[in-house]
Amino acid sequence: MFGLAVFTALPFSLFAQNESKQFSGRNMIFLEIGGNAGQYAFNYGRLFYQKESFKLTVNVGFSLWMDPIENSTVWNPALPLELSALLGKSKHNFEFGVGLTPYLEADITSSFESGELVQTKGPRNLASILPFRIGYRYQKPEGGLLFRVGYTPFFKFSNSSDEKIEFQALQVGLGVGWSF
Repeated sequence: MFGLAVFTALPFSLFAQNESKQFSGRNMIFLEIGGNAGQYAFNYGRLFYQKESFKLTVNVGFSLWMDPIENSTVWNPALPLELSALLGKSKHNFEFGVGLTPYLEADITSSFESGELVQTKGPRNLASILPFRIGYRYQKPEGGLLFRVGYTPFFKFSNSSDEKIEFQALQVGLGVGWSF
């Protein structure tokens, strides 16, 4: 968190070009590997605020995580949400943000007698990821190619009995898409 505060205190001119442009390409669709979903996600984003070199975006996505269990597969849906700030006056931007990714997880238990993994019948557990982002975003003000890369560590909050809170420090995100 201290690092995030230091980056926001730096002058915006460090991350900006000479000429400030208003972004007319405010909508975004992109695929991100890693990032706020932890694995991958298809996302829609919207730039909803801009003033000089400061912009705010919100993203919502969808992902299905695969849990193979013995002879079957369980698909766990996830809904990554993220609020990001961009610092930059042109197509090159410093990006930082925070998100929340709720997802359903299968309750998997191990049988000591057979040594097999078994999915418990009944409702799935609702778990969540709290991701953070510090990175770079390439996005033309008029729309077009969108590219983002960032360091995205996260906290995982699980309802399973074995692990309640887990911190994943080595996580990055790579996104490619289109703004319009």
